[in-house]
Amino acid sequence: MNHYSNQIEINMKHFQIIFRSQGKVVLKRLAYLFFSFTIFSLPIQSEGSKLIVFDKKMYLESIAKDPNRVLVNLETISNIVLDIRYATTNNFTGRKMYNQPKAFARKRVAEALRNAQMEFLKHGYSIQIYDAYRPYQATVAFYELIKDTRYVASPKTGSRHNKGCAIDLTLVDANTKQELQMPTEYDSFEKAAWADAPVFSPVAKENRDKLITVLGQFGFRVNKTEWWHFDFLECGGYEVLDIPFEGLVD
Repeated sequence: MNHYSNQIEINMKHFQIIFRSQGKVVLKRLAYLFFSFTIFSLPIQSEGSKLIVFDKKMYLESIAKDPNRVLVNLETISNIVLDIRYATTNNFTGRKMYNQPKAFARKRVAEALRNAQMEFLKHGYSIQIYDAYRPYQATVAFYELIKDTRYVASPKTGSRHNKGCAIDLTLVDANTKQELQMPTEYDSFEKAAWADAPVFSPVAKENRDKLITVLGQFGFRVNKTEWWHFDFLECGGYEVLDIPFEGLVD
């Protein structure tokens, strides 16, 4: 029996004594009200509510059991372009958050992204990645700066980036590698960056819609406040990871 059950049992015995010794209706009613308040004011504890964050050792154990959980280097995708902003100071923090300009995602996510890339290449475009798997400590740092869960995940839950299940990306011309025009710059906190925001430039709207439509065909869903952020939908059961890129390339 837990602490709260013991407390309730003690209260019940106490009230029974009062009832026997006093025998007054008013005391019974007061006791009933107090007892009800005691029950409903008890703290509720959720089993397993604490976030479990996997380190490298735990990650290696998980992929030994299920190889599909492995993080794949996205540079293995044909003609993919990397512009990993958090490995530079050209991002909303103004600080270099990663030591290496790398991009990783879970195996199933990488396979879906590879298929989307093949489709874009047919039309003369290529995917350019801004960010993919993100170590948990980076999410903590982002939240300390912004504290707005419309744009950054809460450390209490972690993010799909931390699970290797989200990609920040745009499109470039496959030949020139020039970025296609989009409604806003990457990491913009403007309402214009929302996925359904009105777009005054027909070219930018067409490019944004093209990005969302094609990726949607391969299992990705755009984040409603960020036109560049895509979550892979079939990503249930993956753990939050906190492994720096250096720990994934050795």
